[in-house]
Amino acid sequence: MDVGSLNGEHLKALARRSLDEAFGGPPLEVTEAEKKDFPLTNGVFVTLKVNDELRGCIGRLDRSAPLWCKIPELAKAAAFEDNRFMPLAEEEMPFLSVEITILGDPVPVKNLGEIVIGRDGLIVEKGYHRGLLLPQVAEEYNWDVETFLQHTCLKAGLPPDEWRKGGVTIYKFEGVVF
Repeated sequence: MDVGSLNGEHLKALARRSLDEAFGGPPLEVTEAEKKDFPLTNGVFVTLKVNDELRGCIGRLDRSAPLWCKIPELAKAAAFEDNRFMPLAEEEMPFLSVEITILGDPVPVKNLGEIVIGRDGLIVEKGYHRGLLLPQVAEEYNWDVETFLQHTCLKAGLPPDEWRKGGVTIYKFEGVVF
């Protein structure tokens, strides 16, 4: 995943400008330079925190649009559509921090020894159930691989030990956090 040329501060500023627009600020205009600088179509998540507390996190795995297009959309979705939280209030903006995670392609996991805490995020799938946790989550909570899998199963709406049973597909992916 070649994200070395991306400027994380500019990515986060793009997300913040979209939120400013949502609260009545100037219309978001993506510059030609930003379109040129953020052409990657990787999956991406936007995480919002207020005073270091999670306030919203929404992402997309698909490669259907460039980052300059997805990041403003996901910032607004994280602020106003994450059903775990009340919509972001304008009064929270001064205390808001934005985190952008650019995802690598998911790779099927053949054995648990392939998963590296802090580098890999996880996806668990079974039937219509799907759960994803970003690489930084396991590190933030000091989880081992099995605990990470349990929480990814819970995120998918499955019992925590479902990953041990047949019919579950586990993927790992790398993420670069800005």
